Amino acid sequence: MAAPTQGAEQANSFSSPQQEALLTLMRTADHFHRAMQLRLKPSGLTVTQFNVLRILRGARPAGLTCSAIGGRMITAEPDITRLLGRLKTQKLLCQQRDTHDRRVVWTHITEKGLELLASLDALVEQAPRDLLRELTRAEVQDLTRLLKKTQGCGGAESPTPPPVTAKLPLPKSPHRHPPE
Repeated sequence: MAAPTQGAEQANSFSSPQQEALLTLMRTADHFHRAMQLRLKPSGLTVTQFNVLRILRGARPAGLTCSAIGGRMITAEPDITRLLGRLKTQKLLCQQRDTHDRRVVWTHITEKGLELLASLDALVEQAPRDLLRELTRAEVQDLTRLLKKTQGCGGAESPTPPPVTAKLPLPKSPHRHPPE
């Protein structure tokens, strides 16, 4: 009797086809992220930094606020302010306060940032063709359709749980009178 193949052993280690699909998707996403990171490494940019510059190039000339950039990111970035600060230090973007509301900071890509993106355009344009070269055009279209379909299946799009209605005690304040 022939020994089971590695694929057969792997298939038996999942509790369901859905688990196998999800874990395969997560591993594949990580694989592609690392492959893009390697392509961008000579430029000194991370994938996340490249994404910010790409977003800002598309928002010219108006620029975007910090929260608007965060909303357009491919993956959530918990510390967008620090990320923007690093790009500002490299002179790839500039920031200015809003004239009407000083709390608002507008972020713009600089000429240096535009030049860096332009130098990476061909490399970034070629990457999906290289990374998905084993798939036919029809398979790529099917993959895209299925991935878009799964985006509505849960995670951040899931309904939020009902709010907690337990009443917490109010903090004691020296400026409050006790309830009567």
